[in-house]
Amino acid sequence: MDPAFALFDTAIGSCAIVWGESGIVGVGLPCESQTSTRAQITKRFPTAAEADPSPDIQLAIGDIQALLHGEKRDLSAAKLDLTGIPDFQRKVYAAARAIPPGETLTYGEISAKLNAPGTARAVGQALGANPFPIIVPCHRILASGGKAGGFSAPGGLDTKMRLLNIERAGAPLEPSLFDQLPLAAPPRRPRGEPSGGRRR
Repeated sequence: MDPAFALFDTAIGSCAIVWGESGIVGVGLPCESQTSTRAQITKRFPTAAEADPSPDIQLAIGDIQALLHGEKRDLSAAKLDLTGIPDFQRKVYAAARAIPPGETLTYGEISAKLNAPGTARAVGQALGANPFPIIVPCHRILASGGKAGGFSAPGGLDTKMRLLNIERAGAPLEPSLFDQLPLAAPPRRPRGEPSGGRRR
């Protein structure tokens, strides 16, 4: 059976979900328009046909919509089809799904949770290949030193920041909330600058 997909509206735009007989195979974050979102999904899943979602998929859609509207929703019940995904990536995705909305971990902390020290870069690569954004909340995983890290979904880091702002604020995104996020580590003090004074 070829996969099916559906578009649905959220607080950050039109998203998409793709499913097959064994569960969800992909989630698409919004592009510039519904047309672009559809094009993104059909490029990733060329054999997928647009269809009405089954009850299980409709439940997942409702939870995603609620989460992106600022509600605390647990998406752990959404069944994913992990066919073909390597074991290490599966473990990374399971660790990511255990992070509650509004909280974050670093790539290194995920590595430690997997008892695989020194694999922070591999964790980042696994998350970069995540086909299930939101359900596998890779946006909740940051780089060390307060840096945002990467995000390969449409919109890149802007989308990652929007998602984190929504979850942390508990309400739909407001532009002023961007200042609350650690986009980068504090700058180092230039050589020769006195060590006294207030830290930023």
